[in-house]
Amino acid sequence: MPITDWPVLERPREKLLAQGSKSLSDAELLAIFLRTGIKGKTAVDLARELINNFGGLRNLLTASQKDFCQHLGLGPAKYAQLQAVLELSQRHLFESLSRSDSLTSADSTKHYFQAKMRDYQHEVFACIYLDNRNRIIQYCELFQGTLAGASVYPREVVTQALSYNAAAVIFAHNHPSGIAEPSHADKQITQQLRTALSVVEIRVLDHIIVGDGYCVSFTERGLL
Repeated sequence: MPITDWPVLERPREKLLAQGSKSLSDAELLAIFLRTGIKGKTAVDLARELINNFGGLRNLLTASQKDFCQHLGLGPAKYAQLQAVLELSQRHLFESLSRSDSLTSADSTKHYFQAKMRDYQHEVFACIYLDNRNRIIQYCELFQGTLAGASVYPREVVTQALSYNAAAVIFAHNHPSGIAEPSHADKQITQQLRTALSVVEIRVLDHIIVGDGYCVSFTERGLL
């Protein structure tokens, strides 16, 4: 039975408009994105099949173009649309942070870094630069490494911070293993960066480690 023959409030689009997006299942939300199904399958049927084939919604959303387009009903245009949606969501999170009068909540920064960095397959070290009122100046991904780690150079971090005339910084890096616990090397480089930046009177507010589904804040752990 085509979706147009379903009761109105069971159709994904109408259900979203009447009850809000949170009332929809993953398959229903994906069906709205797909817009149409394929022969013999509604958009909801196709969405359920895709989520099952990819092993979950997250794997579908982070699939490579090659893997994505191998599935019936998906192609380069759909892949481009999906990447645009994902990028918009990340920019929305960053704009929300940027509009804050003062960036003081570890939860808000952890949420942003998790959305930005958790799906990287290699380690990335990033920084948010802030002014003297803790308002965001810029987000930068400074160093990229391998699955096992990334080399971080304090001199380059200080140079970048000075170029933005930053008064404070928040560091973050991801652990591709998914385990966000700080290593001895993480603690060591954080102290080196803190010492280097203190010479030019720039404060380190936090260092956030991004794992799979959760983050660890150095400040909340009492490590800063």
